[in-house]
Amino acid sequence: MSYFQRDKRYIKNINIAFLVIPMILLPLLFEWYFHIKEVAFFTTYHDEILIANIFYIVLVRFALLDSAIYIFSRSKHHFHVALMQVVLLYFEVTIVTIIYYAVVFNIFDVFTLFHLNSEFSPQNLQTIHEHSFITSMYISAVTFTTLGSGDWIPQTLNAMMAVISEVILGVIQGGVFVAIIIYAHQNKDILK
Repeated sequence: MSYFQRDKRYIKNINIAFLVIPMILLPLLFEWYFHIKEVAFFTTYHDEILIANIFYIVLVRFALLDSAIYIFSRSKHHFHVALMQVVLLYFEVTIVTIIYYAVVFNIFDVFTLFHLNSEFSPQNLQTIHEHSFITSMYISAVTFTTLGSGDWIPQTLNAMMAVISEVILGVIQGGVFVAIIIYAHQNKDILK
């Protein structure tokens, strides 16, 4: 049985995919609330919760990539429409993944997980500390895109594991996206 002939997929329609992908952020809303209300429990199981977040996003992302391949391979739309839908789907997956890691970094205190390896004026350092979510977004975007500017260094083993998982997701997503584009180009006569 071919990879594309399997019928068991998480998302079977591209229109539903655009709605489902942001839902992977929902567990973080509960976690953020839990982090505020149950500080002692959260502090005790800090490392385990962070590892669970990493496993969750990796598993969900692989399910989404698998579904994106299936959706694209079954598209009945004109080649250009199908290609545009895949580009938008991958853009959404990218944004949601970056936001997911940024929220996790922010919940677990970005300044505890990472060390700033740059010299800033005290005024700029104060601004960075006041905007911890923007800092988390920056670290997540730089990590996901494998830009690796080196200004933020992971300080804990769990932060290192989070960075490793986000880099792997970014690299795999890029590879799968290129593979889908090549597949689409090779089969554009079938999809018309």
